[in-house]
Amino acid sequence: MPHSLVLNLIPQSPIYPNYLTGRHYHALFLNLVSSVDRSLGDLLHDSTADKAFTLSPLQVKSSYTGNGSGKRGYVNQKNYTLQWQQDKPISPGTPCWWRISLLDDNLFSQLTPLWLNINPEHAWHLGSADLYITSILGTAQSTQPWANACTYKQLYEQASESDRTISLTFTTPTAFRQGKYDTTLPTRECVFNSLLARWNKYSGIEFENLFLDAIFPSFVNIHTKILADSRSKFIGIVGEVDYRILGEAEPIQIKQINTLADFALYAGVGRKTTMGMGMTRRINS
Repeated sequence: MPHSLVLNLIPQSPIYPNYLTGRHYHALFLNLVSSVDRSLGDLLHDSTADKAFTLSPLQVKSSYTGNGSGKRGYVNQKNYTLQWQQDKPISPGTPCWWRISLLDDNLFSQLTPLWLNINPEHAWHLGSADLYITSILGTAQSTQPWANACTYKQLYEQASESDRTISLTFTTPTAFRQGKYDTTLPTRECVFNSLLARWNKYSGIEFENLFLDAIFPSFVNIHTKILADSRSKFIGIVGEVDYRILGEAEPIQIKQINTLADFALYAGVGRKTTMGMGMTRRINS
């Protein structure tokens, strides 16, 4: 059962931009895990396989909500803004949120003591900053589209057999691995094969022959963005792409494609989803 959890946070000291990076978010998550299961934290740290979680960049609740033009590090799609790069420190007392998605039931259950026993006076560390977790949202919220939970069976059963329009918004820089190199082009193969691999690994409802040949982009509004820190540079796209299912696709094939589109909220797509990249969700076209 995939979970998309939103943690509400309050920093007690300034969070400087050099700590607002994917590797620091990754370290914070592993610290959360290790607080309830040290061996699991070590296992996730050492694993090189596709991991059963994704993370978002830290979000300031009062983030800019304009159209994103001229504002580095923001994207605003369908009146919802995410920020993946901070130029200024986040001040103490600033309400923030952070999304964690879990794709594996076992991982969620192993972390149950963490979700049930959050101490709002216990400080967690993001770099040199102290953070308090004030609450956790784990179900659908009208004001927070990134919080939700649904079984894999429900995702499949609720998916449409007739909806031929798939609108996806890529809300943090997204890129895909092809051989030795990255590509930023969100082709049907890159996007849906990424979703398919994670679906088949964790859902227990394997799709054997996804009908990719029926999927065609019908609307594209994307921009290339560069995310750089002291160690590396990551180039990805943000924006929206509408895909259409064309031709003589059977209802079961349409249902599988719609299932994967709905699954994107939890799984993300592409590379570095455990460090805040590739955050993707389906939106109303």
